[in-house]
Amino acid sequence: MDILKSLGHPEEIYNLFRFKLGGSRKVMPKLDYESMTESLRTCYHYLNETSRSFAAVIQALDGELRHAVCIFYLVLRALDTVEDDMTIPLGTKVPLLHNFYTFLNDPEWRFTGSQEKDRKVLEDFPTISLEFRNLGAEYRHVISDICHRMGVGMAEFLEKNVQSMHEWDKYCHYVAGLVGIGLSKLFSASELEDAEVGQDIELANSMGLFLQKTNIIRDYLEDQRDGREFWPEEAWGQFVERHSDFSQPQHLQSALSCLNLLVTDALRHVPHVLKYLSRLRNKSVFNFCAIPQVMAIATLSACYNNPQVFEGVVKIRKGQAVTVMMEATNLSAVCTIISQYTEEIAQKIPQTDPSHNKTLQIVDEIRTVIQSQAPLASRTLHLSPVYLSAAMLLAALSWQYLSTVSEQNASVGDTQGR
Repeated sequence: MDILKSLGHPEEIYNLFRFKLGGSRKVMPKLDYESMTESLRTCYHYLNETSRSFAAVIQALDGELRHAVCIFYLVLRALDTVEDDMTIPLGTKVPLLHNFYTFLNDPEWRFTGSQEKDRKVLEDFPTISLEFRNLGAEYRHVISDICHRMGVGMAEFLEKNVQSMHEWDKYCHYVAGLVGIGLSKLFSASELEDAEVGQDIELANSMGLFLQKTNIIRDYLEDQRDGREFWPEEAWGQFVERHSDFSQPQHLQSALSCLNLLVTDALRHVPHVLKYLSRLRNKSVFNFCAIPQVMAIATLSACYNNPQVFEGVVKIRKGQAVTVMMEATNLSAVCTIISQYTEEIAQKIPQTDPSHNKTLQIVDEIRTVIQSQAPLASRTLHLSPVYLSAAMLLAALSWQYLSTVSEQNASVGDTQGR
């Protein structure tokens, strides 16, 4: 039960309670589906079906930017589905990836040969491409360009594993850095953000690399089971003969050393992340960009020096996720959150870890950047211990009550054929 997992973190219980009582609507406001075309409604349906992380923040964006980003996401989800599908022969897949951007202007094109779970976005691609063509020219140009460059980059890595740390950056650029660059250009095209946001390619690229590297680090075991290897050989080759050796108990110390090395490498993007966020002016764009980044550093903190990465799935608590999601709404709060998780990592650095000095160095760099920002806002609730205990108990009981009522209403709805 999520509420029990958060008992040692009273602020999480408080925020879970707020979220349950309607705080979620501030993060994901209800959309006006009645005013949408049928094809656009279908696109938002696909968005919610295929996105575990971004659906909420996309739907909270302001104005026409929301639709542009929704379509951008679905186009890249379709492209990514082609890349991920190991059942598509290379002779078919490579041309698909190279030419995918051209299908945006083909009203009839669809692909029905995928076995992936998100294949619906390929099978019904005409609906997505229709809404792409309904976007303004400034948005279409960005989406088409990024789709083209990403498809070419994905094809490059189809037949080779990532070897060097440089290639790791390159691969992450193709699959995520380009997303950050494209989004930044969409922000500027919408005029919700200044032109420099879309022009600073280096910062935008770092936004994507930080998220992608976090996912690759966290998903070691899942990727191994799927026959994929994304950790760079330059890193894992320092410790074992085969990438898969890390899942064996006798190689645990080597596995942790490599894990910590890669977390350290991911952390070097955090100063760029903070600089990028400091330039944003629109609240919905800021939330859209900041929430995934603070989720990422919370995940990195959970993964750092954690054997569970090689044994199962490392997840942050639901209360933890809700807390950072609800609070990452301004630069000061984001700095505080990032500072918190950076310090958690710093306190877990083993003295004998091969990356010990390098990790401390990047931690110090992050501290310096944070100190240069506005004074940090406290995330701690200033409540007396007695009041806080009572509030925790009330929140826990109320959460259980609301969950029970919700389940009972759902059961009634089922019996009435709703």
